[in-house]
Amino acid sequence: MPSNNQKPDPSIEPKTSSRSDTRHLFLLFRGTIFVFPGLLAALRIASTGDYVRKILVSLVIVFALGLAAQAQEFHAAFGFGTVTAPSATTTSTGIFPSLSGGLYPSFSGMVILKHHIGFGGDVSWRAHRSIYSGASNNFGILAPVRPIFYDINAVYARTFEKKFGADVMAGIGGEDLRFYTPYIQCGAFSGCTNYQSSNHFAGHFGADIRYYFWGHAFIRPEVHYYVIHNNQEYNNANAARFTVSIGYSFLPGF
Repeated sequence: MPSNNQKPDPSIEPKTSSRSDTRHLFLLFRGTIFVFPGLLAALRIASTGDYVRKILVSLVIVFALGLAAQAQEFHAAFGFGTVTAPSATTTSTGIFPSLSGGLYPSFSGMVILKHHIGFGGDVSWRAHRSIYSGASNNFGILAPVRPIFYDINAVYARTFEKKFGADVMAGIGGEDLRFYTPYIQCGAFSGCTNYQSSNHFAGHFGADIRYYFWGHAFIRPEVHYYVIHNNQEYNNANAARFTVSIGYSFLPGF
């Protein structure tokens, strides 16, 4: 007869909890491998300048915490768009070109936690450099330039009848203007680059509509508005970005 103090054999314990934990980890890992390549690519695109790097590294950390918090929804997308801004102007202090035009690829991610509230972020950069031809106080500048926009936001998201969804967001970010030079320069934080960055803080507002055309895959037209502080290279002009993205939603039970 077995002793009352005999311990149960661990080898015959139920495996339900272990299987549940394994499935949960798999779902988190699946969401991670889908989104983080885009975020890491964003880091490579906008990793210059101490301010830019801190913002984007913080974004990656926030997304990791969101995954660990068992998000109710997780959306990731890649898209293309363009930027519009006021036209070029000439004043008594100089000539200021327009920020409008060009093709802007973008990466974005969004985590929805509870009550349709969450957070997200995106980065967008001009695919091909334009030629900056401004002048200030009789000093002309003629150089290739690539604008980069990045932001992190609080988000309110809703999904309607499984086919449509909408998101509104507001947050902070910045504009990084990269002026390319014919020589290489090295810095303690930025490494060695062939450009100089002019960074400007920006407020960000955005909205989009998601249409689910196949399962959890969606197409998403979106608009973003940047209130750019001291955007002196472009006559202190704010900018709007219009984008169409293709993405995927990780939802509960899938």
